[in-house]
Amino acid sequence: MKKLLSILFLSILTLPAIAAEGDGVNFFEGTFRQAKEKAKKENKLIMLDAYTTWCGPCKVLKNKVFPNKELGDYINANFVSIGVDMEAGEGPALANMYPIEGYPTILFMDATGKVKKKVLGLPQGGAKELLGVAKAVKK
Repeated sequence: MKKLLSILFLSILTLPAIAAEGDGVNFFEGTFRQAKEKAKKENKLIMLDAYTTWCGPCKVLKNKVFPNKELGDYINANFVSIGVDMEAGEGPALANMYPIEGYPTILFMDATGKVKKKVLGLPQGGAKELLGVAKAVKK
């Protein structure tokens, strides 16, 4: 009985973590180089969210678009996603490698880092538009 209660208790504790992982786009926590390695290993593409902390549309993208479940399901299955503050850490070096004309900019790339598609600014069609772009890039 104790064993059963322990298993039930642990299941309840991990349920929110499992549910939260499937909601929206999951972003890789690591460097861009590590994201490329992960993409190559998993045979996925890369979605890079180039943002700044002061950018209003970047915040909308993060809070309103990326949490979309349908978008997250597709992106998580086919891409390694990474968000990079272009004014901190490795951001300035990446901004030199990939000319960024404004924020937010979403770069869809292959596992080597070659840009396949660039989305400049907040997609007016929200998650639905971004999903369409991701599907077109994946073809």
